[in-house]
Amino acid sequence: MLIIVIVVVAALALLGLAMAARIVKQYEQGVLFRLGRVQGPRDPGFRLIIPFVDVLHRVSLRIVTMPIQSQGIITRDNVSVDVSAVAYFRVTDAVKSVVAIENVNAAINQIAQTTLRKVVGQHTLDQTLSETDKINLDIRKILDVSTVSWGVEVTLVELKDIQLPESMKRAMARQAEAEREKRAKIINAEGESLAAAALGEASDTMMAHPLALQLRNLQSLVEIGVDKNTTVVFPAPLMTTIAELGAFIAREQAAATPALPPADSTRSAPVTAASGTVLNGSAGPS
Repeated sequence: MLIIVIVVVAALALLGLAMAARIVKQYEQGVLFRLGRVQGPRDPGFRLIIPFVDVLHRVSLRIVTMPIQSQGIITRDNVSVDVSAVAYFRVTDAVKSVVAIENVNAAINQIAQTTLRKVVGQHTLDQTLSETDKINLDIRKILDVSTVSWGVEVTLVELKDIQLPESMKRAMARQAEAEREKRAKIINAEGESLAAAALGEASDTMMAHPLALQLRNLQSLVEIGVDKNTTVVFPAPLMTTIAELGAFIAREQAAATPALPPADSTRSAPVTAASGTVLNGSAGPS
């Protein structure tokens, strides 16, 4: 009989211990209620409660990733876009997150959607596409003001996707193409300006040295010959150029050739008589 009593008492003790034992994990914080009243937070570790009297709520302190579903939004310049985002938040006060609001995740999801629609609607389409960092910061600040009383901190909000109407996509593509053509024309004009300046300097140099201009004409003929053309048109000034070059080369050769010694006048010089008859200096008497 005593053994049965001991067994029953041991079983009840084990049952009571099982009902009273609670384990709070490292990334959690417990909130203890006793007879419906908050007794305060409980740190991670092994915790004992009074069965049927105490209730321990465990709250995760990890950062939660919450996708914000796509919202149909009209921007300030009346363009309809679909914008989706993602929010990151974490509980900073476990007691407030349990006492102040029933479902933290659902509440943050709803307020994030309305805030996203409000903030994006205050910007134009160009601002929405180019100032995403500013929009993210504005949304986070507004959410922080609303969630601080819930013991929740919104750490980050990011716009994830911005869907434009097809007509707007085509218009933006045409605009981008026009911008590229504009830049190409500007670059081409700058290149022509530099080329014109260089040609002006070259023209001044050739005007000071006419022979250089003639050599440039000959170089053009050589370049034409490389293309294996069957017909080559020689302009009239070019023929003059060739003649001038020939004369120049002849003068250079004449200047480089040494002068010849004078010939013997007694052997070959013809003599003109007084009567006008030409006599050969080498001929004998008749």
